[in-house]
Amino acid sequence: MSNSGVLIVREDTAIKGEVRNCRQLEVYGYIEGDITAAHVLVHQGGRCYGKVKSENADVHGEMQGEVVVKHLINIRSSGSVSGNVRYGKLALEQGGNLSAEVRNVPPSLGGDLDLSVGRGKAVRITPQDLTAYDPDDTAQNLTFTISNARNGFITLAGGRTPVSRFTQADLTSGKVSFMHDGTNTQAASFDVVVADRSGATSGAAQTVKVHVGA
Repeated sequence: MSNSGVLIVREDTAIKGEVRNCRQLEVYGYIEGDITAAHVLVHQGGRCYGKVKSENADVHGEMQGEVVVKHLINIRSSGSVSGNVRYGKLALEQGGNLSAEVRNVPPSLGGDLDLSVGRGKAVRITPQDLTAYDPDDTAQNLTFTISNARNGFITLAGGRTPVSRFTQADLTSGKVSFMHDGTNTQAASFDVVVADRSGATSGAAQTVKVHVGA
């Protein structure tokens, strides 16, 4: 992604990839990748992971990776910066954290958490519908757990047997589907949590809504 102006990553947004030639990057949500910006501002609750190069950085949230700040990195009271960090000057507020230790990053859920399916039919779940973000685990090591399925169930690889778990790798390869149970209903749903290899999870289960058509 190239942007010579201001790039804002909102709370409900996750970006994975390259950002370069950006004058100012503001992170309220999640960004992961190779990032070059004149000024990086990570707001409280924002998360920034990867290779980060900037002139100045102001961190109220979390930043981790290979971080190079040419001039001033300002770590606020709610901020945390960890990894291989180099800087010209450092300002560290009381409560802020700077560490060489690379911490495990818990996974988070993404996607629009919304599906449409025909009555009694199956629909493939794509990464646009449901996905996981985690900079330090592979797709094979990110496991989704399903609960409270209503008016249908999850299947793998075109089968008709309900499953309660699948991986991010299953999702990206198109193996995961939702099968409606054929009842005369207009809505279905299921709850989902994702965990990484170390057992860290995305927190409370989130609900995926399924709209049922004729």
